[in-house]
Amino acid sequence: MLASLSIKNYALIENLKVDFKDGLSIITGETGAGKSILMGGLALVLGKRADTSLVYDKAKKCVIEAEFQIGAYHLKAFFNENDLDYDPWVIIRREILPNGKSRAFVNDTPTTLAVLNSLSRQLIDIHSQHETLQLADPLYQFHIIDGLADNAKYLNDYQHAHGHYKFLLKNLEAFKEAQQQAQKEYDYHMFLWDELDKADLKVEEQEALEKDLEKLAHAEEIKANLSGILEISERDSIGAFSQLSEIGQQLSRIGSYADLYRSLSERMKSLLIEFKDLLEEIESENEHLVYDPEALERVEDRLQLLYDLQKKHGVSTVKELIEVRDGYHLKIENVDQAEATIDKMTKEIGETAAALDRVCMQLYKRRKEAIPKFVSQIETSLTGLEMKNTRLKVELSGTDEFLSNGKDQLLFLMSSDKGKTYEAMKKVASGGEMSRMMLAVKWILSQYSNLPAIIFDEIDTGVSGEVSNRIAEVMLAMSRNMQVITITHLPQVAAKGQHHFKVFKEEHKEGVSSNIKLLNEDERLVELAEMLGGAKITESAIAHAKQLLS
Repeated sequence: MLASLSIKNYALIENLKVDFKDGLSIITGETGAGKSILMGGLALVLGKRADTSLVYDKAKKCVIEAEFQIGAYHLKAFFNENDLDYDPWVIIRREILPNGKSRAFVNDTPTTLAVLNSLSRQLIDIHSQHETLQLADPLYQFHIIDGLADNAKYLNDYQHAHGHYKFLLKNLEAFKEAQQQAQKEYDYHMFLWDELDKADLKVEEQEALEKDLEKLAHAEEIKANLSGILEISERDSIGAFSQLSEIGQQLSRIGSYADLYRSLSERMKSLLIEFKDLLEEIESENEHLVYDPEALERVEDRLQLLYDLQKKHGVSTVKELIEVRDGYHLKIENVDQAEATIDKMTKEIGETAAALDRVCMQLYKRRKEAIPKFVSQIETSLTGLEMKNTRLKVELSGTDEFLSNGKDQLLFLMSSDKGKTYEAMKKVASGGEMSRMMLAVKWILSQYSNLPAIIFDEIDTGVSGEVSNRIAEVMLAMSRNMQVITITHLPQVAAKGQHHFKVFKEEHKEGVSSNIKLLNEDERLVELAEMLGGAKITESAIAHAKQLLS
């Protein structure tokens, strides 16, 4: 149940706090006193989008808190799923900052409006005046029938599968469109792939070819230098090798005289061995190196091919060319295998549709079974609300299309007098009759739901006399199973409340603000008398008020 509501700095409310009780609570007050503002603040804390224009003092923060007692309503799993701290007493807080930003908290844990809205739907039902028009809305009519049929699990299964079904259809359509375009480009992609495939690309090839080109292009210069080295090194008696050998011999003669000379002699021997190997390698390279114009041309042609392909495809390496080639190959394969892919996707769609059909059959069957019971209950309730000649017919038919909640169509028809034909509800019922019809629906649904609280915001608009007494009796009956809070202008309804609150305006030096208080017995008597006879209270109005209360 809603235990308390605190509003600071919102619309005409500067600072307000009200504690609610279980059973039937009545809220009254003059037009413009702030009853709608009170409901607006409650709607805001329950997840409605913030409107900064409604902040009382725009230099300060607007804070609205609602405390609910939820220990008996099995909501611990919801709190765990949404990473919220669970407590049998839950405090929801909404803040609107001076900069216009809005924040929401559940038990001091920050949360999103989506989570807040989902939680709120399990805590309280706020029925506003315009909601009565929903009775003519097929989606709300399904909400009624599905509530009585206990279809929540089946609807959840259906909507999950339906979302996947639409996803598959969208993917198939996108794939077909892509294939139509790919088919147009098939020959071009085949040409490009074939050209790259015939190039026999290798990742490290370009670097090796560029090194070969450097060597082949300068073969004559390299050979001349190698020959010069050999000639300098191998001249008789004065060549570099002979000179180094002589140095080695002289170091060897003095090597026994000191460790330093022996070390120098050993190093010289190593140098001669290394120098000899170097000359042999140079000689071998010089013998095999020849200027080969044909080899040079082959390397230049191959490199030019690689450069041309890279330029054509906007890349700079052979590795990237290979990736481009593989990409074209994949596109070609997709076109070649498109029919098989479409067949596979179509099969999955068919299987999903079959699963959806099975859930739809369950929904249809359960709805069909729930409708007679609902019609019987609603007509019985309407008889008690002075609509004894009203008859309701609910027609359920199937379609071939998967809709948001199955494959059914629902039509509520109404006859307001005996012998008259059934017509659409919105054509037959008056505003007062629609209000009573909605009250009867809420009464029936309350017996099937585990909702802690419901608020009626002037659902009795358009009725009077005995009808208002009957409406009050229905609300009182509902309050035995759940908390009921009713905003009303009717004294007959107000008198049935177990707790009576009054919303009023008060003036102070800063301006005018709205407030609310719980009335004691004497104050309640005066309030009812004013509702009956106006601001000037007469003895007859007091007597009538006492009669209503008794």
